[in-house]
Amino acid sequence: MIRTPATHDARALQPAAAPWWRGPAFLLLAAGLVMGLALGVRHVQGLFLLPVVAERGWTRETFGFAMAVQNLVWGIAQPFTGMVADRFGSWKVMLGGLALYAAGLWGMSMAPSSTAFVLTAGILVGIAQSGTTFGVVYGALSRMVPPAARSRTLGIAGAAGGIGQFLMVPAAQALLSVAGWQLALMVFSVAALVLLPLALPFQDRAAGTDAGGSHPPMGAAIAEAFRHSGFWLLNLGFLACGFQLAFIANHLPAYLRDKGMAPSSAMIALAIIALANIGGTYAFGWLGGRHVKKYLLAGIYLARTSAMALFVLLPLSPVTLYGFAAVMGFLWLGTVPLTSGIVSQVFGVRYITTLFGFVFFGHQLGSFLGVWLGGLVFELTRSYDLVWMGAMALGVVAAALHWPIDDREIVRVPWRQARP
Repeated sequence: MIRTPATHDARALQPAAAPWWRGPAFLLLAAGLVMGLALGVRHVQGLFLLPVVAERGWTRETFGFAMAVQNLVWGIAQPFTGMVADRFGSWKVMLGGLALYAAGLWGMSMAPSSTAFVLTAGILVGIAQSGTTFGVVYGALSRMVPPAARSRTLGIAGAAGGIGQFLMVPAAQALLSVAGWQLALMVFSVAALVLLPLALPFQDRAAGTDAGGSHPPMGAAIAEAFRHSGFWLLNLGFLACGFQLAFIANHLPAYLRDKGMAPSSAMIALAIIALANIGGTYAFGWLGGRHVKKYLLAGIYLARTSAMALFVLLPLSPVTLYGFAAVMGFLWLGTVPLTSGIVSQVFGVRYITTLFGFVFFGHQLGSFLGVWLGGLVFELTRSYDLVWMGAMALGVVAAALHWPIDDREIVRVPWRQARP
């Protein structure tokens, strides 16, 4: 065959096949491993409460305040890490997040005072979580898949992360039993460093390098979202989610010990939550691609409230505990792909990481209140009853807030055409 210049040029213009480490399967695996570690460490923090408090001589409020600061810092940092990811690329933020996670966990293990514990567990780990969890990872995946497959893809990624979260529970319990809480944190720190190369496949096309002119600049996009009532309703509803999950994850082990349950019961309950979360996250991601997301979210919050009410009212036993864990686990993180899906559905994916970061701040404000008030109310009343009641009330409010959200896509005039 004679290769003419035209033939040669046509072949040169054909895109090269993506390497295996940039394929969908490996991207989902990498997303699952990174989020599995990041969310897994967060999920098992409640197992560290009693050992840390006993050895350091602190109160539950001190530990709870450090975890509350962590959640609040995560929420405050998330919009800014989202901006960096949208401008310079998600993979760079993930690299920094994993490195900072390693430093924060190691610092937690060595913290000699409550102030140092707050600085490491609260601030360093909080910033690290903003670069290694939903906002950045889901934002990168959202830009890499077509809209029709977006909700299902996020559900699969969340389920993969849930597997890591599930495996973290027995790993943490084993390390605590054999080596103590300090060495357990050191092992998790090293694991974060080992995962650093998994950020490289997410070298997505950053928004700042896109040549298209159909979208407004970042500042205009943020202002547009802030003027949308549904954006704030999502924020307020997500606050309830953060309050419920953070309170349960951090205070359930201590609550069970106070009720006379065996220490292993908390580990089993957290493992069931993580295991059920795998199926729940995938299921709600799949459902979000076929049904109205805001109604699914309202249903999740009402179902959580019902589960908590039954758990508190029924006599505590292994059957009621593990049944509660299974139901809550199935509903655990199903809110995230649905909420992220509404943000991308209404505002598009150009600045999805930034905009979801602002919505996620509401979630983390709720997490701060759930963890901190859990410890504070217990120290004042020697009971968690008031916190359970507050979590249930917030669930009802969140369901009502999601119902009127306007989830229609915003129709824009191309930005360059709209400018005079």
